[in-house]
Parts: sequence; structure tokens; C-alpha cells
Amino acid sequence: MIDLLDNLFSAKIDEEKLEQIYSCLSTQYTNGKDPWGLDIDAAKETLLKLYPFYSEYFKVRLFGKEKVLDRPYMIISNHTGQVPIDAMLIGMAFLLEIAPPRIMRAMVDRFVTSLPFLGEWFAQTGAVLGDRQNCLKLMERGESILVFPEGLQGVAKSTNEFYKLQKFTNGFYRMALSSGFDILPVAVIGCEECFPFVYHLKSLAKTLGLPAIPISTNYFPLPSPVDIHIGDPISINKDLSPDSTDKEINKEVLKVKSKIRSLITRGRKEQREFWAKKEI
Repeated sequence: MIDLLDNLFSAKIDEEKLEQIYSCLSTQYTNGKDPWGLDIDAAKETLLKLYPFYSEYFKVRLFGKEKVLDRPYMIISNHTGQVPIDAMLIGMAFLLEIAPPRIMRAMVDRFVTSLPFLGEWFAQTGAVLGDRQNCLKLMERGESILVFPEGLQGVAKSTNEFYKLQKFTNGFYRMALSSGFDILPVAVIGCEECFPFVYHLKSLAKTLGLPAIPISTNYFPLPSPVDIHIGDPISINKDLSPDSTDKEINKEVLKVKSKIRSLITRGRKEQREFWAKKEI
């Protein structure tokens, strides 16, 4: 634990790399104020502050980055970890380790955007209310979109449900059909272990109109090593349209879900022990 704290406080992103990322983003976002609140300066400051957590606390490893080309994607991931650590780490990975760096426009639930202070911070770093109109407009601008089709049910899982994919909504596939974007499947391994013992009071949460009521042994994430696995891009079925039936769309959604499940299975076989070093 002492070593972890020492590494956490001493870890700093290379200044030259940070400036390269910032310069690239400044070139990408030259069309004035972002309609959704993205602030490149705030994103840079956030990256600077959170880098020690990415590098030393969660010891993130990224696999499959060679599969990401210089083009926008719809990134589809499992949702995991009780709080949106997965979205934060995926976003940082695409800034730090993918060339060219890009800001993930994460689609978030309405309750996230309404949170005091946090809602504004999420917007400044790229998050957007996940509705159809926002998604389409972002894709028209050539932005990469990050979607968790499990929604809140993906993170609000008790311990016995860890890594079990919940039902995928199909809206993301209709959006991909509208844009022509390839789908990039992603699996995040390690965030579940940040909260190793959790029980969700689902009935009570529903009665009270709350998104979740977790009972946990800890309410700050433990330093579980996190691996992010990127799969091969999935081309959309060009025989379909955004207005195709749910039956037709759901068949394609299940294919995406199956790819992510395979990534999870492989990722768990390669998963590091809790206190493992990053290079293992």
C-alpha cells in the first residue's frame, strides 16, 4: 500500500506527450463553442489530474489498439464497476494510447447530467445526454461515440452477477445504421473487482424511484488492475436501415453482444491478480 501511494503521488504524464495530445485536440475542435459543453482546456486538466489513477492505481493495460484506424467509430462496451470508472478509463485510453488521440463522446443517462457539479464536469470532458438527436448530430460531426447498451443495469449488479451481460438496448445499432459507422466492440475487465462485495436493493430502489441502492463493503473503488480489450471492428449490415424491424435489428445486436462476451471470456483468462504490477 505504501508503494502504491508513493507511485500514485509521483506519477506524472510526460509533458511533451500531453502537449501533443492537446495540440491534436485543439486542431480537431476549431469550430467554436461545443454545443454540449466540451471544454478542451478542462479536458486537458482532467487528464493531467487523473493520469496517476490510470497509470498507477488501476494500472490500465490496453489490448487491440492496432485495430483502431483514423476514423470515427461507435464504441460499444460492457458496463461494469458500480460507478462509471469504465467510461473514464476507456476515454483516457483513447487519448493516451490511440493515434490520433480522440475524445470519446460518452452517452450518459439523464440523471448523470442532472448531478450538481458532476454533470457539468462530465459535459466538459465530453459526455453527452444519450438521446437520439444528440447521437446523430455528434456522428454528423465525425465524433466517436461511446455507448453502454446495458445502461444502468450494467453497473447496478450484485456480486453474483459480475461480468454477466445484461440486456442490450438496440438504439445504438439504429444510430450506427444512420451514420454508417463501424462498431468497435470493447470489454473492460477489472472494474467489477473495485467493489468486490456488493448487494443491490433493487425492489427498494424501484419503490423509491432511485436508479440504484447498493450495499457494499467499500464506497471508494479499490485499486484493481484494469484491462481494456478492443475487438475487431464490426461492419453494419447494409441490407438494413434505421427503420428496420426490432426483430431484424435485434439479430445484429446479439452478434455485437456475442463479440463482447467473447472478449470478456478471453480477458478474464488473462486477468491479473489484485496487487499485480502493470507489466505482468
